[in-house]
Amino acid sequence: MAGMQHTPSIGDETGSGWRFKCGVALLVLAIALVLAIPLLATLGVPAATLAAVTGAVFIINKLLLILIIALVGKAGFQQLKNAVASHIPRLGTVGPIGPVRHAIGLAMFWVPLTWSLLEPYIDYFWPGWRPNQWAYQLLGDLIFITGIFVLGGNFWEKVRALFIRTARVVDTASH
Repeated sequence: MAGMQHTPSIGDETGSGWRFKCGVALLVLAIALVLAIPLLATLGVPAATLAAVTGAVFIINKLLLILIIALVGKAGFQQLKNAVASHIPRLGTVGPIGPVRHAIGLAMFWVPLTWSLLEPYIDYFWPGWRPNQWAYQLLGDLIFITGIFVLGGNFWEKVRALFIRTARVVDTASH
């Protein structure tokens, strides 16, 4: 049928194409950036430079993670989740998440993200108020990533929809 066009939907992707590979590469880059911070500290980089690099890395890391979510989509999330689940059987596919899990997942996602964006301002207005240790920042990143998994596969689809101009929200609970 010559006149019909296929409009890709949010769930059409298989998770094995270039977008998935690019998302995995960006995830590896994000992890490498975090691991570079202790390496720089070990090499004796001056404290001011290390603090600036640390702040930049963690802000860039958060932006990379949002880009990764948009790139891999729901299918990519399921593929990553299945790869992790093959090593840890308890993380297998689950049904719809409940309101408590959703609230916990949102807190795990937004609190570290918001904190990392506010850190430079906190350091400027209240120097020495927060401990400037990379272990705490790494813990925040782990909580952030875990929050994505707690929110479930549909979360990837919702975030990716932000980047699709024609995407529409359909509340399945009201049907």
